[in-house]
Amino acid sequence: MTPIEPVLMLSAAGGGVTLDFDFTVAIQMLLFVVLMFLLEPLLFQPVLRIFALREERTEGARAKARALEERAGELLKRYEKELERVHRVAATERERLRQETTALESEILHEAREATTKILDEGRRRIETEVNRIRFDLGRESEQISRRIVEKALGAEASR
Repeated sequence: MTPIEPVLMLSAAGGGVTLDFDFTVAIQMLLFVVLMFLLEPLLFQPVLRIFALREERTEGARAKARALEERAGELLKRYEKELERVHRVAATERERLRQETTALESEILHEAREATTKILDEGRRRIETEVNRIRFDLGRESEQISRRIVEKALGAEASR
């Protein structure tokens, strides 16, 4: 009996599992070590290289994505800045056009008032001239009528 067997038997008597160690365990361990040495260059190193390459590419893609995000942020800032400048220029131009329109409107209204005043003055002069002519004509006619009345009145008196 080997020195380990009494320990294993004691544990078996207590309801434990009995293990039987023989030279197959040593062979399995030797096979494990041999396989480790054989599979390391054939399997493990290529797989680890693939993982490292994948990680490197992933980091490269992340770095590229960060660079693109930064560039997009800069472009957005430039766009917003340019948009603000365009809004300011448009507001300035709109104000200038409003002032020009107001000045033109004022000029047109002034010209219309002058034209209206001319037309009114000309109409008043015509009316005044017409009124004076009518008064003159009325004065002459009233003179003639009063002479006729006087002549008729005197003629009627003389015939009496």
